[in-house]
Amino acid sequence: MFEYRRLTECYVKAVHNKDVINVDDDTKIIFFSDVHRGDNSMSDEFAHNQNVYFHAMKNYLKEDYSYVEIGDGDELWEYSSFKNIRSAHSDVYCLMKEFYDKDRMIYMYGNHNMAFRHAPIAKHNLHHFFDEYLDIDTPLFPGIDVKESIVLRDESSGKEILVVHGHQGDFMNDQGWVISLLLMRVFWRYMHMIGFKNPASPSKSRVKRHRIEKTFSRWIVENRKGILCGHTHRPKLPDEGEAVYLNTGCCVHPRGITGIELNGREFSLVHWRIAPDDDGVLAIRKKVMKGPMKFGDFKI
Repeated sequence: MFEYRRLTECYVKAVHNKDVINVDDDTKIIFFSDVHRGDNSMSDEFAHNQNVYFHAMKNYLKEDYSYVEIGDGDELWEYSSFKNIRSAHSDVYCLMKEFYDKDRMIYMYGNHNMAFRHAPIAKHNLHHFFDEYLDIDTPLFPGIDVKESIVLRDESSGKEILVVHGHQGDFMNDQGWVISLLLMRVFWRYMHMIGFKNPASPSKSRVKRHRIEKTFSRWIVENRKGILCGHTHRPKLPDEGEAVYLNTGCCVHPRGITGIELNGREFSLVHWRIAPDDDGVLAIRKKVMKGPMKFGDFKI
């Protein structure tokens, strides 16, 4: 199947480019995907979670985590101008810049920001921006290398997990992404505001989501490597005996954001949301939805 070939290509590319992270007891990484930062208009699904995301990221920066964004961080299908996205969420990008300047950020592309796989487009948008307040050109992520895939390798057991966005091999979100972009920009951008679902999106189609998960699970079993991805917006940490398929979920859910923490060779599925305490005081809180699960304990 074509999905198999694309996943294998991603693994080979990551190893060839030496995009391999050796995981040990000191490793600390937070994986988020499908942030879908927009222009803060009515169709910007990230806007209502911006404060939750910002608070979570501040905590991870303080706790010396590295940040891996597994694609679809920027919503370039609905919004043609990255400049407007960066301006709308300038505080978020300033915080991401702190990770990048400390050499603690890996930025990956998904189907919704596929344009950044082209180095000239990435350079034009991501390397710098014009600061209208200071009236000068300012570095953002100078020299950034936007990746399609990386590999996590457990130093103790030698087991590996391929990290990709998850759109690989899905025709309308991979090879036919330009068609989907045009449909989103001229039609679905407005339709989902009034409740209609895009059938080409796995986040909106249960059948499409399950097909992707089933295909990925077969690749995992046959290649004896795990997969960590996003794309479907359905968070997942495997149960004992299941294929080693991990999914971050997304940052556009109405009730908060989800991600995968890797802390000292242990994976946890976490949920950040605004919730009241016993006195009714609202605060941003983190809940461990599942885990921790040790890298070496996965049956790969």
